[in-house]
Amino acid sequence: MLRAAAGDAGRAYKQQLLDLLDLQAGQTVLDVGCGPGTDLPALAQRVGDGGTVIGVDRDPDMLARARERTNDLRRVEIREGDVHALPVEPGTVDRAKIDRVLMHVADPVGALAQLQRATRPGARIGLAEPDWDTLIVDAEDLETSRAFTRYTTAEVVRHATIGRSLARFAEQAGFCVETVLATTPVFRDFQEADHTLGLGRNMQQAINEGRIDRDRGHRWFADLPQGPFYASFTLVSVICSR
Repeated sequence: MLRAAAGDAGRAYKQQLLDLLDLQAGQTVLDVGCGPGTDLPALAQRVGDGGTVIGVDRDPDMLARARERTNDLRRVEIREGDVHALPVEPGTVDRAKIDRVLMHVADPVGALAQLQRATRPGARIGLAEPDWDTLIVDAEDLETSRAFTRYTTAEVVRHATIGRSLARFAEQAGFCVETVLATTPVFRDFQEADHTLGLGRNMQQAINEGRIDRDRGHRWFADLPQGPFYASFTLVSVICSR
């Protein structure tokens, strides 16, 4: 997903998310599931020297990379913690974002409730999650493409359709939903799509589990790079307030 975020569609939705958060100088901003800290410098730039940016992740490797990336940014704090128990004092955050994290967690609504606890009244929150049920891979064997998407949705991603539910989950957690947007990342390069979407890896897993016929699955995958390639999915962004 890092490569997806680095593409044109990825950069566009991230820029849009930051713009809609309306970050102001001096604010405290929380990036939940910050990973290697990709977005932390941009957040720090927007809140300035008087602001504070808190990046939270539970993966030690990601935290180490985030610390390395923000080593010269004195207003950035990197904290180890879980989305279900955020290491943040209640009511201390002015702006927050969760980007492609809730699809992996045990309890998305519970995680959003933690975010509700951490934010101040009047805070703005940006959420972005894919809906993998909308994954499209162009191939002559349309049925195998559909079977691949069904397998991805049912077995590969924990909450594969959370994108469409994001606004509803935010309201259940006590937020007021202000804006709902959809972006479609498009892949025209087979190697990039294979790396990002796990085409070969997940197809082999589906074959091993008997979900897709072996010969048909191998032929489907082998044919993908032979001609013009196309794949896409829908990414949903939600802006809400406390």
